[in-house]
Amino acid sequence: MSFGAPELISPRSPRVSAARRLAKRNFRGKERLFLAEGPQAVREAAGHADTLVELFATLDAAERYADIVGEAREAGARVHLADEQVIADISTTVTPQGLVGICRFLDTPFEEILAARPRLVAVLAHVRDPGNAGTVLRCADAAGAEAVVLTDASVDLYNPKAVRASVGSLFHLPVAVGVPVERAVAGLKDAGVRILAADGAGTDDLDDELDKGTMGGPTAWVFGNEAWGLPEETRALADAVVRVPIHGKAESLNLATAAAVCLYASARAQRASGGCRSVTKA
Repeated sequence: MSFGAPELISPRSPRVSAARRLAKRNFRGKERLFLAEGPQAVREAAGHADTLVELFATLDAAERYADIVGEAREAGARVHLADEQVIADISTTVTPQGLVGICRFLDTPFEEILAARPRLVAVLAHVRDPGNAGTVLRCADAAGAEAVVLTDASVDLYNPKAVRASVGSLFHLPVAVGVPVERAVAGLKDAGVRILAADGAGTDDLDDELDKGTMGGPTAWVFGNEAWGLPEETRALADAVVRVPIHGKAESLNLATAAAVCLYASARAQRASGGCRSVTKA
């Protein structure tokens, strides 16, 4: 595929200015659009129906990732060739990869998630760091979870750091946003889902839960703030407060690591109990 000279040569172009504003939460919310940077995110966006609106690409990136640019055009996105300064102006990364997409919001209403009767859900309550939020979303996707819920006290799902940290998983599974934690827990319980709060000071041990065979049913894990965990009122909503055992000398696990351990423990238990889940692809 051959491309001509860059068509957006000025960072002051109205299209560039509109894209640049999406780095700010209030503009994202107003326009219901967000930025997806890099080839992996743009490829996933192009493959997700009616999501990718525009694509900005340097000439070098357009030639290197000609297949992605082609997929973007087939998806109906407007493709703009731009010089490196334009991409740097739009990008929120230190070293842009030459592709920046503008995407429509794709969060799912919480009621739709409940109606699908999920068996494994990650609930992010009071998670404020966008990198952690995106990484937990990626862990949930990898473990085969059917949904992720971000409470109203958690970070914006479409923060550029969260989008990058999800490494494309944002486009793979339903995510509900802005759900009060009480509503999230009550709705999931009504749908027959057991609620486990992950907390380093939990009274129940993850190994013991696995040994007792209590984790084979539908489960939602509630993960808390990176620094201070879950508040008492949130822990009180759970059916059990579970800690990941520390067998070595480490003081603790970070949020994303603990989430991965918990989600994979549930995925394994569910496969063993019913053979109903597969977290790997052939």
